[in-house]
Amino acid sequence: MSVDTSQPIAHAFTAARAAGRSLPAYPGTPPATLAEAYAIQATAIARWPDAVAGWKVARVNPAFATQFPEERLIGPAFAANVHRVGPGGTAQCPVFDGGFAAVEAEIVIVVAEGAPAGKSDWTADTVAPFVQSMHIGVEVASSPLATLNDIGPGAVISDFGNNWGVVVGAEIPHWRELETIAVETFIDGQSVGSGKVAIKPGPLGALAFTLNKRAQQGQVLKAGDVISTGMITGVHDIRIGQQSRHVFAGCGELQVQITRA
Repeated sequence: MSVDTSQPIAHAFTAARAAGRSLPAYPGTPPATLAEAYAIQATAIARWPDAVAGWKVARVNPAFATQFPEERLIGPAFAANVHRVGPGGTAQCPVFDGGFAAVEAEIVIVVAEGAPAGKSDWTADTVAPFVQSMHIGVEVASSPLATLNDIGPGAVISDFGNNWGVVVGAEIPHWRELETIAVETFIDGQSVGSGKVAIKPGPLGALAFTLNKRAQQGQVLKAGDVISTGMITGVHDIRIGQQSRHVFAGCGELQVQITRA
């Protein structure tokens, strides 16, 4: 995808995000390849007036695996959208009215140190030294475009990975002793999903993927970056004014209050 093609798409998404407004349709032709999608993402990041403070990670839907042949995708988490809350705390998180909005219970990793440049063969077995801490958390997924996820991974990547918040909750100090963590998500008091996350293939695998992807992009992770490592209980649609609660068995819980971007 040429710069002339990626620029208008990046401009449309960033302008809508800055204004807190929705988009009626994808602003152009959705990217057909990973290279095109990440080119738009890079252009949009360069346009956004905030520092990247970490990354969200998500699985690529198997239905799109042939067109987008990577197991995961990443998108930037900006400093203003990283919310740290204490045990049992509530984060105030904005979403786009008329756009896509969802909450996802996730494990969040805080990166311990910068990675060596150019190394792109990290695995779940080798990334533990880069974990400063592991936390219970939530990704707040939101885009000005309500149908972003339906269009596919290329569209998701192009619009900041459909991210508009990473909530960093209580630390899990004993994560090295755990194989799995059971999690349940509630919205306005009603259970909407439950699941278990396996620490090594899940969070550590997501960290390895992010290290490798950024190295392939000629970049590195920095100490203090947050990595939101992938949904555990599902992707749960949520509306402005609603509140979600996320319970991580034996590790704590946190809440998210949804506000208008």
